[in-house]
Amino acid sequence: MPFHGLQRRSRPNGCVCPRRGPSHESSGDLLADRRYAWATGAAREGDHAGAADLLAQTLELTPGWAPASVALGDSLRALGDESGAARAYEAAAARDPSGVLGAQLRLAALGRAPAPASAPGEYVRALFDEYAPRFDAHLTGALDYRGPALLRAALERVRAPLRFARALDLGCGTGLMAAALAGTCETTIGVDLSPRMVEAARRTGLYARAEVGDVTAFLNGEPAGGADLALAADVFVYMGDLAPVFAAARAALAQGGLFAFSVQKGASDWALGADLRYAHGAGYLARLAAEHGFAIAVCDEASTRKDAGLDVPGLVVVLARA
Repeated sequence: MPFHGLQRRSRPNGCVCPRRGPSHESSGDLLADRRYAWATGAAREGDHAGAADLLAQTLELTPGWAPASVALGDSLRALGDESGAARAYEAAAARDPSGVLGAQLRLAALGRAPAPASAPGEYVRALFDEYAPRFDAHLTGALDYRGPALLRAALERVRAPLRFARALDLGCGTGLMAAALAGTCETTIGVDLSPRMVEAARRTGLYARAEVGDVTAFLNGEPAGGADLALAADVFVYMGDLAPVFAAARAALAQGGLFAFSVQKGASDWALGADLRYAHGAGYLARLAAEHGFAIAVCDEASTRKDAGLDVPGLVVVLARA
């Protein structure tokens, strides 16, 4: 295969290798890319020592390539070398100010940097764009995801029969929440940061409109009091400070409208965990509800998914706008 427009340089072993500028998809060096691919395969198999060695070789060939630094940090962390992991994440973060690779989140999870109020939008978008083709199968299969069913059951305890004129599906993903409520909503509007997720949601035919965007900005753009249901199924695991979205949801909901969501359960107001997801405390949610004019209709302990075969502690919440 010809490599048009690429510079070529010799390696000490005599190999002449194509070279181009690095990106997040490729280092620009075929030898480095090959080692990186081997390393990620080794890490998937649990061989983090082998992965770390291959990633060190990758970075010798392409110093400063941020994806390799993040992967090296992950393997070093798995091996218990948190100081080495932090150095690798710091190197990646310096070269990736957008945060798309999650180096900043990883540093915060290690306690080496303050946790941001939410995960970087570019990181979440890239994560779910890559995840979209296998999202439903992996979520409902390997992770035993049951968030939409739990939220529907919680809503049925508050309002029966379920009938809503205008529902807002925040972080709609591929449309699993809309499917769980099929036939109960006259109009459902969806929003998600991931364009590929939004494409999948549109294909379901369950949405009058589905758009790409940030959930808080989306809510702020909706007509005041124009919705009677706002939903967020496992969306707040990528948001720490929920005050802005509570305020925006209250403004978008009509009096008596319902705000239903799930969170991972935490001991404090909010905290970033080792899994790079945020957890929230029940007391924090109750305080936000009171501050923003919501009454608590349901706040139950429930697990919406599994991680490594174990139930992840969570809360399923339904608030009513006063």
